[in-house]
Amino acid sequence: MRTVTARTTIDDLDGFLADIEAISDATDAAIQCFDADYVAGDRHLRRAVELAERAREQGTAVAREPAVEILLYAAGRRQINQALEMGVSEGEGDVVAVVSGGDEQAAEARMRELLGATDTDDPVSLGDEDTLRAFFDIGDAELAVVDSELEDLVLERVALLDVEK
Repeated sequence: MRTVTARTTIDDLDGFLADIEAISDATDAAIQCFDADYVAGDRHLRRAVELAERAREQGTAVAREPAVEILLYAAGRRQINQALEMGVSEGEGDVVAVVSGGDEQAAEARMRELLGATDTDDPVSLGDEDTLRAFFDIGDAELAVVDSELEDLVLERVALLDVEK
C-alpha cells in the first residue's frame, strides 16, 4: 500500500473520478481518495486496506470494486452511500489517496501528478478531530473512560465492521 497526500483543487468531480479510474485501469491498482479530515492517520488506512483485502480473499466483500471495499472499511460502514461522506468533493481541500495492488509505484506516481503532490513522502496525519469524532460517533464520555488516542478508537470502529456483518 502506498499513500499520496496533497492539497488540491477538484473542479469537476466526475472528471477527477474518471482520471482515477483510468489510472487504476492502466496500473491494475485499487485507488481510493479520501477527504483528509476523515482520516485518522496512516494506521487507519493500512488497517482498512488489510481488512478489505482479507474480505476479498475470503469471499465476504460487500463491494464489487476493491477500492470501494477499502472505502467501506475505512468508514467502518457497510452502506456505500454513508461511507461516501469520507470521499472527496469539488473545491479545494486536503486529499489522501490510497494505492493498493497492481503496479503501485506507477499508480502512486500518476496520482502524485494528478493531485499536484510533491515528490516528498508526506505522512498521513490525524485528520480534523471534530470531523472524526462526529463521523465515527466518538463522544466525550468514551474518550474520557478509555486509555486510548482518537486514532485507536477509529481503528476499533474499522475492526468492528467485521463483527457487524
